[in-house]
Amino acid sequence: MNLLRRKSVTDLQTEALTDHSLKRALGALNLTMLGIGAIIGTGIFVLTGTVAAQNSGPAVVLSFVLAGVASIFAALCYSEFASLVPMAGSAYTYGYATLGELFAWIIGWDLVLEYALGAVTVAIGWS
Repeated sequence: MNLLRRKSVTDLQTEALTDHSLKRALGALNLTMLGIGAIIGTGIFVLTGTVAAQNSGPAVVLSFVLAGVASIFAALCYSEFASLVPMAGSAYTYGYATLGELFAWIIGWDLVLEYALGAVTVAIGWS
């Protein structure tokens, strides 16, 4: 059993052509809104004033610009992966093709935990 086995991109592309088990239901607007909702959360409403008052002052705008540029680069990476391997699985599939099965499993569970923790922080922020 090899935990670092990978599938080549060409194998994934041919599998994507024959696999029709999941249908695409979300469009570009839906995915953009899902991404914005996952990124912004409550932190922008709760922590901005506290951070600006206690730590950075007016430089908080610069940190938001820097975070926005980093988010744009991450979005470009995801769009490149999605156009290269157009199949279900998102980050798990991309990790499986590039890093191996073990790392893809870790990435997949990290995403599950990220969304769970995001819901917890939103609930704490609003309470």
